[in-house]
Amino acid sequence: MRGIIPPYLLSKLADDGAEQYPVAAAAARKTLAVGRPPFRHRGQIDLSVDDTGSLVIELTDAPNRTIFDAQNARSLPGLIVREEGEEPTADETVNAAYDGLGATYDLLLAAFERNSLDGAGAALHATVHYGEDYDNAFWDGERMVFGDGDGEVFSGFANSVSVIGHELAHGVIQHTANLVYRNQSGALNESISDVFGALTEQYLAEQTADAASWLIGSEIFTDAVQGVALRNMLEPGTAYHDDVLGTDPQPGHMRDFVTMTEDNGGVHVNSGIPNRAFALLALDLGGFAWERAGVIWYHALTGTLSATATFTEFADATVSAAQAEYGNASEEVRAVERAWRAVGVYDEPERRDPAAE
Repeated sequence: MRGIIPPYLLSKLADDGAEQYPVAAAAARKTLAVGRPPFRHRGQIDLSVDDTGSLVIELTDAPNRTIFDAQNARSLPGLIVREEGEEPTADETVNAAYDGLGATYDLLLAAFERNSLDGAGAALHATVHYGEDYDNAFWDGERMVFGDGDGEVFSGFANSVSVIGHELAHGVIQHTANLVYRNQSGALNESISDVFGALTEQYLAEQTADAASWLIGSEIFTDAVQGVALRNMLEPGTAYHDDVLGTDPQPGHMRDFVTMTEDNGGVHVNSGIPNRAFALLALDLGGFAWERAGVIWYHALTGTLSATATFTEFADATVSAAQAEYGNASEEVRAVERAWRAVGVYDEPERRDPAAE
């Protein structure tokens, strides 16, 4: 089950939360039971034919957003409630989704010169109010889908820009390396999505790396939960420590790598390792994280990365991207290597040169 909330967290809430969080426990059971719609595969570009029979491909440098309302049903896409350029509605969830899509689009274009998720101006669609007490948000291959949460543990997911940026990043990954959603490549899929989510939030707020929280989903827990966010990229394993939800299981170093069959081999757990590598790199380089650290990660993703890439293979791709962008002996290359050594993906003290291997 793909979504911002890992299945192990929903299972923990469903199994152990009935006494403290009765509404949320029931919502978690229902969310797990209904799952989510099948993943949809979009084409790289949308083609049309004009009145003369000529093929038309439209590329724009502005977002094309449409927000739908599922009206608490589980059928997609729902009713259109706001389209590009229209004034805000009375529904703040609709407006939050609209703004979050725009913020992600702006980051992609400004930082990476990428025109929407597919690089070719794809329309951005989102559905809000999906299901009843639905405890998740996900990218279904064509659109963002937001549940409203149960109100007891999870609140509305559309209110978190980092969640929106994260889920839309799955669309970018789908159109580039298309990382297999299992084991280390799946953890990279989740981690790179967290990177985009954090960068979207930081770009919107004009935050430097040292001023950023590095939290993913800081808005989705209610005040009843003992925790600050779903994940902490800089300090994995510290996002929450709750009587019912337990302790954030993310490791921040390869020595603590978790081998598991649940969660597609721990994709939401082991993503903490590359998450910390990126945050450390951004802090090492200083300034705005999307300007150098983000560019390196983006070029590694959009280069020749294998769909089944391991952490080491992705690390090598980031070193190569830094070399190509900034030069073999640059401070950026040295900072990338330091970051991967700090999380145990690289264990040798001397600089790696993937091109020489």
